Amino acid sequence: MSALSSLVRAYERMDDAPAFGYSLEKIAFEIALNADGSVAGAPTDRREGDGKKKTPKLMPVPQPAKRTSGIAPNFLWDKTPYVLGVTAGEGKRTAEEHAAFVMRHKDALCDADDEGLRAFLLFLEGWRPERFAELGWPEEMKDQNVVFSLESDRLKNIRIHDRPAARALWARLCSEGEKTEAACLVTGESGPIARLHPAIKGVWGAQSSGASIVSFNLDAFTSYGHEQGENAPVSEAAAFAYTTALNKFLEKGSGHRVQIGDASTVFWADAGDAGAVAEAEGFFAALLGESVDESVEAKKVGVILNAIREGRPVADFKPDLPKDVRFFVLGLSPNAARLSVRFYLEDDFGAIAGRYLAHLERMRIEPPPREERPSLWRLLIETATQRKSENIPPNLAGEWLRSILTGAPYPLTLLSTLLMRLRADHDVNGLRVAMLKAVLVRSFNKEVPVSLDVENRDSGYLLGRLFAAYEYAQTQALGSNVNTTIRDQYYGTASATPRAVFPLLQRKATHHLARLRKDNAGRARYLDGKIGEIFELADPDSLFVPTLSAQRQALFAVGYYHQRNDFYRRKEASGEAATNSEEKTQ
Repeated sequence: MSALSSLVRAYERMDDAPAFGYSLEKIAFEIALNADGSVAGAPTDRREGDGKKKTPKLMPVPQPAKRTSGIAPNFLWDKTPYVLGVTAGEGKRTAEEHAAFVMRHKDALCDADDEGLRAFLLFLEGWRPERFAELGWPEEMKDQNVVFSLESDRLKNIRIHDRPAARALWARLCSEGEKTEAACLVTGESGPIARLHPAIKGVWGAQSSGASIVSFNLDAFTSYGHEQGENAPVSEAAAFAYTTALNKFLEKGSGHRVQIGDASTVFWADAGDAGAVAEAEGFFAALLGESVDESVEAKKVGVILNAIREGRPVADFKPDLPKDVRFFVLGLSPNAARLSVRFYLEDDFGAIAGRYLAHLERMRIEPPPREERPSLWRLLIETATQRKSENIPPNLAGEWLRSILTGAPYPLTLLSTLLMRLRADHDVNGLRVAMLKAVLVRSFNKEVPVSLDVENRDSGYLLGRLFAAYEYAQTQALGSNVNTTIRDQYYGTASATPRAVFPLLQRKATHHLARLRKDNAGRARYLDGKIGEIFELADPDSLFVPTLSAQRQALFAVGYYHQRNDFYRRKEASGEAATNSEEKTQ
């Protein structure tokens, strides 16, 4: 099933989706009219929130016109430049926009006998933009979307565009005009073809007015003389359905979207049981770190993640997942006025969840990172310069998520980017090491230890352990508050070209151990023995090589992380033991 056809099916299952020809738009103010077209009072502020944080309320209204650079008024609602002829800006063409709005409704409502439609037409005929200031209407109303209601209907929450006569008229207007009929590529049914598809809003980085997945605006994109949407025939009903469903999923707080880098990712489920659908969607959102709280879904995810961390392999762990649920994941990224489909995945929910759990097991590292359940966004921050989200490498987010959900090898750009960040800022933390380990396991089929492996003979892993031992010797000899450690000075060189720097590090370590023997002979002997154990595992001819491959640089980081944390864990344990001994003596 294609992405568009699955979105059409999702729309058909929505209970609160607007009807064909309508869409949910942000409405800020409502103007009440008397039957004679006069204003019944001050506009009603329909925004939600307090102070400057007020946000317009989503309301179903006749679908807006597709605006590019021309003037295109909406039906029975619009922004104040169109409806009232007023704007907060310069308004170079506000008069033309207002005139177009009035003309459109004079043509459409001239024969209307409905009380609400007649009142609206009388209002437009008698309105002058100067009246906005004369009536003392608020400045914050300018450039906001406005709807209308009859004073007699206002308390019933019935707007003029909701009246049966208005709905019937809008349906007739939508069906007017010469339209090409053809078989729809999405549904297979014959019907009027959409020349322009409704705008898709809510994609991070795209135009606020919306963008398109399907569009044709250059001769190079057309064929056989067809114009616009006729080149890829999608019926008006299908175009409305898929854009409505997608816009709803893209809303903030919808529970169907997650931002992964520059990829706005939406997901939804399809099953006969509505409860199974909700459970699958909630579970998936929690896995991606978007809904980890005290909710039921979060508790279920916590049980699964804890079981994985206890060492139970995914193959032996059967999570209580919804059965017979089809799951869909769509990743979108902005491209000027268009949207690029970064990835689209359709599979059984159990299979997708199983792949994600396998990814979590590949990421398992000891000691674990401080953040118990980092989201993909948090992990991607570790690949960005200065840890700023805008510096996350383009395309990396979408490619990595697609790899996780499909079980494909991880993008090699993840490996190279992480190594570059380690050489630049020398921050070998648990999140970065976990990602490096996952890349080595999935993309290179390497067996990488979860915790310190004192028998691992890989040269990259041993060099990382040795580097950690040298650094520990320095901090123990000079004190933990030393301004610059060998990690700050030599990590990048040591992990990439060990032969160039390890002889120098050995001489420094000899000096630091000699100094440590004067203050703490026992710790010096322990460190000396640990360094000796590492050398006993190594092949002298292959240890201090001129350069390390990217894979061994990643193992260098893993070995360093394991050994460094083992040193400090042992130190803390010995400190606790000494404290307990003193307490018993006392």
